[in-house]
This record gives sequence, structure tokens and C-alpha cells, in this order.
Amino acid sequence: MNEPAAAPTGVGPKGVVTTIELDRNERTIVRRSAETRATVPSVEFAVVVDMGRSIATEAELGCGITALLVRAAAHALRALPRVNGAYRDGHYELYSRINVGVTIAEEGVHVIPTVFDADEKSAIEIAAELADHRNRALAGELMPADLTGATFTLTDSGRYDVATVTPLIVAPQAAALAAGPIRETAVVRDGAVLAGRTMAATLAGDHRMVHGAHASSFLEKFKTHLEEGLA
Repeated sequence: MNEPAAAPTGVGPKGVVTTIELDRNERTIVRRSAETRATVPSVEFAVVVDMGRSIATEAELGCGITALLVRAAAHALRALPRVNGAYRDGHYELYSRINVGVTIAEEGVHVIPTVFDADEKSAIEIAAELADHRNRALAGELMPADLTGATFTLTDSGRYDVATVTPLIVAPQAAALAAGPIRETAVVRDGAVLAGRTMAATLAGDHRMVHGAHASSFLEKFKTHLEEGLA
């Protein structure tokens, strides 16, 4: 996707001022971000995950870490239906399907296609779907049906050198999860300090619906799933 044409509009104390018009996707992001920050009382909880076994699982299956994150999130959502829902006009909505929107943000593209029924798919199936979504997103070939129906959103920021990431809830969803990069660090196993690899993950929840107990239980199950290397 090419950047919109930039037009210099004058010279002042800040130098040459260049105005860039937003494209349709950027306008949507601006609108939704402002609406979410203005209307959703978000609360964040974070956890550090020992990724040693998941890295081994990924190496065995060749499925990519993001697929394992989607699988672990779907497992946790099945156990915590309150997180897989929405707050609307004074009532809660709980969804029977677990549809995970996965953020694609690269090369001028920012979209969130949906992995439908993620809890019923293997990591390999999810990986194939994620690859298809990315290829079609970069080619501008995603359809509206690919971008709707999500009940939860995951952002994998593992490619960036950041410490932690706080996700933005995609209203009216009740929660969103962001995973940071996997880092080499010291971990404690059976009382011994060993070299390991860990990942920080942050859950943002709409506090009208997702309270501390729900968020903590979700992250515990998400963490356990990854630390056991389940696919």
C-alpha cells in the first residue's frame, strides 16, 4: 500500500509543515481508537511466560509462535467465557464461538483478520490460516467477511524490540491480548536458576465486564498452556 501524497503547506517555527491525508484504513483506526479510549474503562494485567517448551513445540511443528499464542488464547477463552464476550447497554453478551482476530501491522497494512473457531483448530491449521491472511492482506485481497466476527483480539509484537505492549480493546469486545518478544533471561526451574527464554503478555479488559479474577484466571491458563508446550 503506497503512502498518500504529502503536500508541504508552509514554513514556520517548526520548519516545513507537511500534511498527509489519511487513507480509509487509517481513518477507521483513528475513529475506533478514539472511541475505545473515550468509552471503554480498560484495566491491564500482565504475565511473564517461560517459553522454553513452546519454542521446542514450534521447532517440531514449524507452525510459528503466533499460532501457538492463538491456540493458547483460545484454550483460555473456552475456560473463561466472560472474557469472550462484550458489554452492551447494561448487559453482558457471551459468545459460543471463539473467533480470534489477529493483528497484521506491516508494510503499510494494518488489519485484523479473524481466525474463526480457533479453539477447534490445531496450531498447524491456525498457522496456515494466518499465512493466508497475511498474504492476502499484503495483496489487498482480504474480504469484509475476513475482518468481522472476532470475539477477541491478539497482537503478537514479537518482531519488535519492546519490553511490553499494552493492547487496545477492539470495541465492543471485552478484552484484547498483546504478546511481546521472546527474550533470553534467567528462569528458575525446580529451585535452580537456568538460562531460559521468556515472553511478557498483557491482557487489557473492559472493567465493566472483565474483573481482576477473570483476567488473572485467563492469563494463568494462557501461561500454563504455553509453558507446557501444548499445540
